[in-house]
Amino acid sequence: MQNNLLGSLKEHQNKLLTTWSQLLQANGSTDGATEEEESKEFAALLLDALQHSNGNTNSQEFERVNDLLIGISSSRGRRGFSPRENAQYLITFKEAASKILSEIEPESSKLYDANLQLSTLLDNMTILTFESYMKGREDVIARQIDEISEISTPVIRVWDGVVALPIIGTLDSSRTQVVMENLLQQIVDTGSSIAILDISGVPAVDSLVAQHLIKTVSATRLMGAECIISGIRPEIAQTVVHLGIDLTGIITKASLASALQTAFDMLQLTVVKRK
Repeated sequence: MQNNLLGSLKEHQNKLLTTWSQLLQANGSTDGATEEEESKEFAALLLDALQHSNGNTNSQEFERVNDLLIGISSSRGRRGFSPRENAQYLITFKEAASKILSEIEPESSKLYDANLQLSTLLDNMTILTFESYMKGREDVIARQIDEISEISTPVIRVWDGVVALPIIGTLDSSRTQVVMENLLQQIVDTGSSIAILDISGVPAVDSLVAQHLIKTVSATRLMGAECIISGIRPEIAQTVVHLGIDLTGIITKASLASALQTAFDMLQLTVVKRK
């Protein structure tokens, strides 16, 4: 890339910033002082790169520009800007730079080449802002999924020696791992000898879900505790039979109340109603 003309933008940095700021305000793509400082830093770093990188967009100068741009994109995203507005941020810079270039070098062929080079560079940077925005959103979603999994698998100590884990929603491999970890840790913390898995909130049980439940029961037994599965609705019972799933040796109950009564019987406890 012959970037001598682009490099000359550095000499007109203040005018470029003023033009860029006016375009941002006209498009409503700015939010004041914070963005003004970001824009100054970005423009200074990019113009330095254009002046000193000899056209090598893989140089350290451009790596610093890209790193800064990712940071600005993330910052704007946290402040409520959309991907489109982030793209507009660079598009307006390109418009401002193109306007300055036309004043510096009105000769058509040189101006055309410089604008083409500038467009290629900033278009790639625009793609970078989209990628960083999507990665940021994916990180947020992944973190929220983990937090929801933690919230949706609470282990409750219902009595001395008895814990219960109501499961709501579908069990998959990753969630089963969270269920196991939470349940086993609670068994250790409370010294419980009986754990109740209540699947009343599980919409359907297929062979995969059943296998996850069996694994959880096995892990619980390895910790020295007995496991009771409650919430076996008629439709779930029929599904288990049709699929040929073997739950032999696992205590199952229709309701959490029945499971709790069974747990009391196993612990030789009696609940007496006061008269």
